[in-house]
Amino acid sequence: MDLTYSEEDNAFRAEVRAFIDEAFTPDLRAETARSKNGYISKQGHTLWQKRLYEKGWAAPNWPVEHGGAGFTPTQKFIFTQEMDTAGAPHTIPFGMSMVAPVIMAFANDEQKQRFLPDILATNVWWCQGYSEPGSGSDLASLQMKAEDKGDHYLCNGSKIWTSMAQHADWIFCLVRTAKTEKRQDGISFLLIEMDTPGVKVEPLITLDGPAKDQQEINQVFFTDVKVPKENLIGEENKGWTYAKYLLEFERGNPYSAGLKRGLSKVKQMAAEIEADGAKLADDPDFARKTSDLERQIMVMEATELRIFAEINAGQNIGPGASSLLKTRGTEIQQDVSELAVEAIGQYGFPFVEDTLASTNEPDVGMDGAPVVVPGYLNKRKTSIYAGSNEVQRNIIAKAVLGL
Repeated sequence: MDLTYSEEDNAFRAEVRAFIDEAFTPDLRAETARSKNGYISKQGHTLWQKRLYEKGWAAPNWPVEHGGAGFTPTQKFIFTQEMDTAGAPHTIPFGMSMVAPVIMAFANDEQKQRFLPDILATNVWWCQGYSEPGSGSDLASLQMKAEDKGDHYLCNGSKIWTSMAQHADWIFCLVRTAKTEKRQDGISFLLIEMDTPGVKVEPLITLDGPAKDQQEINQVFFTDVKVPKENLIGEENKGWTYAKYLLEFERGNPYSAGLKRGLSKVKQMAAEIEADGAKLADDPDFARKTSDLERQIMVMEATELRIFAEINAGQNIGPGASSLLKTRGTEIQQDVSELAVEAIGQYGFPFVEDTLASTNEPDVGMDGAPVVVPGYLNKRKTSIYAGSNEVQRNIIAKAVLGL
């Protein structure tokens, strides 16, 4: 594989860095650094995404005809790498990276014109209605019912683990429109406005604790919710096909730059913390763990570069590659967060419920200490969401090994 960057690529990297220096303001940097789960205020996310939109970079993976950035595969990789290295807020994925590709591929022209411009400009927020109580990794067992009532569907049921539902204007849902012998054949893909009568959002408090702007997951209840037929994407009972298409966009993301940044923070903390007159960074056991994670991250980066090179050469990498990235990336994420807890030691005990709230009191121990333990607790979920890592290994076994 050829990993040499051209002069044009290096010029683009410099342009991305210049944009980040200007657009990622001190206020946004401070807010992002205080996040315990990757989310900041809705106002902060919207501000950042609109700055990307004004630059023309809000949708690196969209086709140009729909407002995409027109990046080459190399530029996409550089863009993501530089954003992660800087610690810039991640674009909220549910509209831009998940439902939008489905709309582009399977919706009619009227639906594309109705939804895509507002998604691109972050004028509306979306959330994802896939999992249900009892239907997580076995998604095909979902039971939320959408009954055909002529000009509308009548929806009853609930969705769970719904990230950012409290902020969302719309939710894209997998719903059961038919009882079939093969469960996947009776599922449809429906778009529902969150202010429709009968929709109710209830927060689910996670181990990292409640916080006003960082409340992450919810359960959404649907009681006799009327959804116009025009909000059906594609064909009725073909939603499973669209759902699988969406998951390709949910899983195949690079991790190495963010992992490097996270481990760098751990090393910085270890260099500051002193016990019995010695720095933690000089402890042989801690140094061994750090070196082992550095090695794993290097292997992860090499894997991403190999996959990127294959994409750049026009090859179809298949579902196994995205499952591989998701599995190893999330596992190393968890390991880095665990080492951070070890590094911070006793300074992880004070619990700060809302780490984004302004305060005149300095952090106990060092700057950024309050987010370490909540971040560790929050990252327990990463090996479960978007298809558990056990499911990802099954996909790899089937798609790559032929088992």
